[in-house]
Amino acid sequence: MKDLKEHLHGVEIEQDCCTGNRKSHHSDKVKHNLISRLNRIEGQVRGVKAMIEKDTYCDDVLNQIAAIQSALNGVGKLLLEGHMKTCIVERIQAGEHEVIEELLITVNKLMK
Repeated sequence: MKDLKEHLHGVEIEQDCCTGNRKSHHSDKVKHNLISRLNRIEGQVRGVKAMIEKDTYCDDVLNQIAAIQSALNGVGKLLLEGHMKTCIVERIQAGEHEVIEELLITVNKLMK
């Protein structure tokens, strides 16, 4: 069977009719933004590793770690917003109200 696809707010939601596996295909603009942010974060992590290898003062390293955590939170917020505006709405409209519990579990994980 063919995959079902729906476009909402720059995100393409794909449902495999045979397996029920859900996928989210972000618009090129959204994907580029997320990948750029993650590339910067990856560079920051490498920088922290180098700082530790060079015995950089702990407070400086901790400040860089805080910046990385903040950047990751920003990526998470963008993904969560898109998820809520598209996937969650779509599934509620389809009568899949168990998605609320799934969302609550995910939000709890993000808030740790």
